[in-house]
Amino acid sequence: MPQTETAQRMEDFVAYWRTLKGDEKGESQVFLDRLFQAFGHAGYKEAGAELEYRVAKQGGGKKFADLLWRPRVLIEMKKRGEKLANHYQQAFDYWLKLVPDRPRYAVLCNFDELWVYDFNQQLDEPMDRLRIEELPERYTVLNFMFEQERAPLFGNNRVDVTREAADSVAKVLNSVIARGEDRARAQRFLLQCVMAMFAEDFELIPRGFFTELADDARAGRGSSFDLFGGLFRQMNTSERARGGRFAPIPYFNGGLFRAVDPIELNRDELYLLHKAALENNWARIQPQIFGVLFQSSMDKKEQHAKGAHYTSEADIMRVVLPTIVTPFQRQIEAATTQKELRAILDELASFQVLDPACGSGNFLYVAYRELRRLEARALLRLRDLSAPGTALPPARVSIRQMHGLEYDPFGVELAKVTLTLAKELAIREMHDLLGNTGLDFDQPLPLDNLDDRIVQGDALFTPWPRVDAIVGNPPFQSKNKLQREMGAAYVKKLRAHYPDVPGRADYCVYWIRKAHDQLGSGQRAGLVGTNTIRQNDSRVGGLDYVVQHGGTITDAVGTQVWSGDAAVHVSIVNWVKGPAEGPKHLAWQVGDHRTSPWQSTELPVINSALSAGTDVTQAQKLRVNMNSGACYQGQTHGHKGFLLDGLEAGQMLSAERKNAEVIFPYLTGDELLRTSPPHPTRYVIDFQPRDVFGARAYKLPFARIEREVLPTRQAAAAEEEARNAEVLAANPKAKTNKHHRNFLNQWWALSYGRSEMIEKISSLSRYIVCSRVTKRQVFEFLDNGIRPSDGLQIFAFEDDYSFGVIQSSVHWQWLIARGGTLTARLMYTSDTVFDTFPWP
Repeated sequence: MPQTETAQRMEDFVAYWRTLKGDEKGESQVFLDRLFQAFGHAGYKEAGAELEYRVAKQGGGKKFADLLWRPRVLIEMKKRGEKLANHYQQAFDYWLKLVPDRPRYAVLCNFDELWVYDFNQQLDEPMDRLRIEELPERYTVLNFMFEQERAPLFGNNRVDVTREAADSVAKVLNSVIARGEDRARAQRFLLQCVMAMFAEDFELIPRGFFTELADDARAGRGSSFDLFGGLFRQMNTSERARGGRFAPIPYFNGGLFRAVDPIELNRDELYLLHKAALENNWARIQPQIFGVLFQSSMDKKEQHAKGAHYTSEADIMRVVLPTIVTPFQRQIEAATTQKELRAILDELASFQVLDPACGSGNFLYVAYRELRRLEARALLRLRDLSAPGTALPPARVSIRQMHGLEYDPFGVELAKVTLTLAKELAIREMHDLLGNTGLDFDQPLPLDNLDDRIVQGDALFTPWPRVDAIVGNPPFQSKNKLQREMGAAYVKKLRAHYPDVPGRADYCVYWIRKAHDQLGSGQRAGLVGTNTIRQNDSRVGGLDYVVQHGGTITDAVGTQVWSGDAAVHVSIVNWVKGPAEGPKHLAWQVGDHRTSPWQSTELPVINSALSAGTDVTQAQKLRVNMNSGACYQGQTHGHKGFLLDGLEAGQMLSAERKNAEVIFPYLTGDELLRTSPPHPTRYVIDFQPRDVFGARAYKLPFARIEREVLPTRQAAAAEEEARNAEVLAANPKAKTNKHHRNFLNQWWALSYGRSEMIEKISSLSRYIVCSRVTKRQVFEFLDNGIRPSDGLQIFAFEDDYSFGVIQSSVHWQWLIARGGTLTARLMYTSDTVFDTFPWP
C-alpha cells in the first residue's frame, strides 16, 4: 500500500483523537478500534484481537487486559494525564501470564502517548515513546500493527547502546592487560573510567569533563596517567579543590576510588576510550547488563560483547516479582489507612536482600530498583489518603539493603559499580514519579560504600548475612563436570560440608539447600537452577528437602531456554518458608529456542518435580523390577578406535572369517530415531569375555585397538596419576581416582561392555530399545546380533505383550514424570523410571 495512503489514515486518526476527552472507561475501546483502522484493518475484531481479555491474578481472581492481539501485542489503556511509568508493572504481569502465544510487544497508552515495550529486550524502559500527534511521521514504531507484520523501528534500544559501550571498554582493558599491566590494577582503573563516564553524562561532574581529559591526552596536552589520576584522586577527596582544573569535582567516596593507581594508556587505547566516552550516552546504558557484557568480553581474542548473551530482565523478574514485589504489592493494595502504609514503608526501608552468587550484580540491581518502585507506590497511596499539604516521609530504601557474595574478585567490584549506578537511576525515576509531592529525596553523592555488603568468597563455605529474601542464579555446573572443573579436593570438602546432599546432585542444589536453611518463618527465596533440579538426586537434595522442611513453592518455571550466556535449559523456583494461601503459578516452555511457546497453569500445590501432572516424586523402587534383569544401558565404547565403518568392517571380516566373533553391528540412539527400521551404519570391536591373550587371536581387530586405543589410555592414566599425586601431597589420606588406571588395565576392552546385558539379550531372539535421550516416543525391536550403544536403553523382552507395555502412553507419561532431561529432551534413567514403574 502506498506510504501516502498510510500517512493519510494516520492523519485521520489524529484528527479523530483530538475529539476525545481521554476517558479510560468510556473511550478506550473506540480509540483502539480506530487505531486498528489506521493500520489498515477493518477494526480490532476483524483483525482477530480481543477486548477485556481475562488474565489470572497472582494469589487468585482475575484481571482484564484492555486488548490482546495474539501473538502480536498487548495494549493497556489509562486515562489522559496518567503517568505511564506507574503502570509498566501491570503490563508486565499480564504479559508474563499470557501463554501460550504470548504477545511479542506490550503497549501502555494514556490517550496522549504510546509506550512500546519488548519485554524480551528491556524491561525498565520502553523501546520507544510515541506521542499520538507524531503518528503520521513515526508510525513505523508500531509496524507490528499492520496486517502484514513488519519489524518496528525503535529509537530507545538501550541494549544495543550498552553492547557498544561494553565492547569499547573491554577492548581497552584487554589491550592494557596484554601489554603486561597487572590484571587487578587494570580492572580497577577501567572501572573508575566507567564510573567517570557515567558521572559526566549524569552531570555528577561537569558534562563532558572526562571526555575532555581523554581528548587532551590523545592530543598530547597531558598524560593519561596524570589527567585521569588527578580526576580520580579528587573524586576521593572530601574537600573540594580550591582551584585548578579539578575544582568542580565533588566528593564521590564509595570505595571504588579508595585506591587510585592510574595507568598510562597508549595511543590506540586512548582512541578507544575517548570514542567510548564521546559516542555513547552513558545515561542510557543499562548497568544491570553492562557488567555481564563487559565481563563476558574479557580475555577473548575476538571481542564479542556485541554478541554475548545476558540474563534478560524478564527472566530476572521471574524471581524478583514473586519473591519480593508481589507480597509487598498485595500489602500496598490492601492498605486502607495511613498507619498501614507507614508500616509498609518502614518494612521496605529495612528489607534486606541477598544474592549468594551475585556475579556483576544484575539480580541485586533489579531487586533494588523494584523496592524503590514499591516505595514510590506506597508513598503515592499515602499521599492520596493524607490531607492536602501533609508532609510525606522521606524515601529511605537504600542500596545498602542489598547483599552479595561472589567468588570472582572482579565480579565483586562490578557488582558494587552496578548498584552504585542503580541508586542514581532510582533517584531520577523517583523525581519523575514524585517530584511534585514535596518529598525529601536522597542525594546521589557521596556514594555509598558497599565493601561490607558485596563480599568476595565461596558462598557454600562462607556465612550468609541474615536477610529477608534470597534471590539469584547459582552456577550452572553439572555433577558430571564438577570434579574436573573444581578438583577432587574441593568436591571432597563439599561432600563433607553437605553430607545429606546426594553425590549425584547438580552444583546449584547446594545453594537451594543452604538458602532454605537460612530462611526464617515467612521469608522467601527465588533461585534459578539447571532444569535437573526437579529430577532424581538433584530434586532429592534440593526441592524435596524444601517441601519436606516447611517450604511452599509459590511460583515456578518447570523448564525454559535460558536467556543468559550458558546454553542450558533451566528451572526457576520461588518459595516461602511456611504456608502460602491461594493458587500457585507454574509455567513451562515447550521447545529448544528462546522464542519457543509457553504454557502455564494455576495449581493448589506445586510439587518438587515442578510438574502439573500427578505427583510421583515419592514413587518407591519396586523390588520385582529391580531384580528382573530386564532394563539396561547400552555399551560405552570409550574410544572411537573401537568403531569401524562399513568398509573397514568388511575388510576385516573378509580377511579372516573368525573376526565375525568380535565384530558386531553397532546402533546408536540417533540412528534409532533417524531410520525406520533402525539401520546401524557402524560396527564395534568387542572382545568380551576374552582376556588380552584371547583377544590377540584376532589379529587385525587387536592390532587396531593396540594402535589406536592403547596410547590414549596410557596417556590418560599418566595424567590421572599426576593429579592424584597432587591430591595426596595435600592430604595423604585423600581418596584418589583410579578411573583411567582401570581402563588401562583392560585396555583392549570397551570402557563399559555391559557383559550382563550382552549375556541376557544373546539368549533372546530380539529385544526392545529406545533412545536414552529423546523427545519422541520411539520403541523398536532389534535383532540380538546388533550391539546397542550407550545412547540406547535396553529392555530385555522378546514378547509382544511386554512391547505393548513399554511403548504405552502410561509408560511414556511415567518417563516424563520420573526421568531426567538433557536440555529439552527426556532422559531415560532406569533407577528412577523402570525400577519404580508399576508394571501391569
